[in-house]
Formats: sequence, structure tokens, C-alpha cells
Amino acid sequence: MTRSYIAVLAILIVSLIALANLKPASAIQRDTPATLMSLETQFMNAAAAKGSVGYMSYYADDAVELPNGADAIKGKDNIAPTMGFLDQGNKLTWKPEFADMSGDLGYTYGTYVFTSKDKDGKPIVEHGKYVSIWKKQSDGGWKVVLDMGNGSPKPKS
Repeated sequence: MTRSYIAVLAILIVSLIALANLKPASAIQRDTPATLMSLETQFMNAAAAKGSVGYMSYYADDAVELPNGADAIKGKDNIAPTMGFLDQGNKLTWKPEFADMSGDLGYTYGTYVFTSKDKDGKPIVEHGKYVSIWKKQSDGGWKVVLDMGNGSPKPKS
């Protein structure tokens, strides 16, 4: 009989410890627009560190790219070859300015700067704006499902 009391007591203690470590539903991490703002920064850093491979790692398989002055490109496998310019010493940086989400969809927009070189090696700096549509994936992560950007005049200082 003493063994059964000890076993019950041990189960009770373990249960109480487990319950003490549970977080209320209100404390569970929820995705917010700040989640997407953070992802945009991670996205840019991945592109800077790993070029087109880092950039494409943030795209969903069924993503659509709407390039400035060209037809839509559908599917990650079709978009990837067009991102080779990120592997040629060019620099693309962007700054998210706003994010919002509802359910499993969200969007970000902001400005970008693309720096390349002309045939004489002189820098060419292009400014623009972009919007990215993000969708929550089945694994709980977020991926870009639609991306577009277009040029803008140089910002006024």
C-alpha cells in the first residue's frame, strides 16, 4: 500500500510541475505584422549572404513574381533562374515600411535600392518600391507567394 501512495504522490508532483510550466492560451506566441517585418529583414540578409539561393529560400513553391516591365513568372522553379543577377556582385537592399496580416495571409511593402555596375565599372544605383504577399505554410512558417517591385525616382534627402 505504501508503494501505491508513493506512486500516486510522484504522479501528482510531476503533473503539478507540468501544469506550472504550461502557458495560458493568451501567452502563446501569435504571428503579428512584426513577424513579417522581421522576416523581411531575414529575407534581405539571406539574399546578401547567399545570393539567389538565399533569396529564393523565402519563396513558396507556387510563388508568382511580377517583374517591372515584364510578364508574370509563375512558380519558384521558373523564378529562380531570373535571380542570377544577385550572384554577380550586385547589391539589393530593401527596407520594409509597413506590414499587415489577416489569418494566413499578410503583406509588406517598402523601398529598395539596387546597385550594379555599367560596362565601364561605374556604379548604377536604382531606387524603387516593392510589395510582398506572404502566406502561412502548412509547417507554420511564412513564405512569399507574390512579389513585385518597380522603379522610383531617387528619394529626396
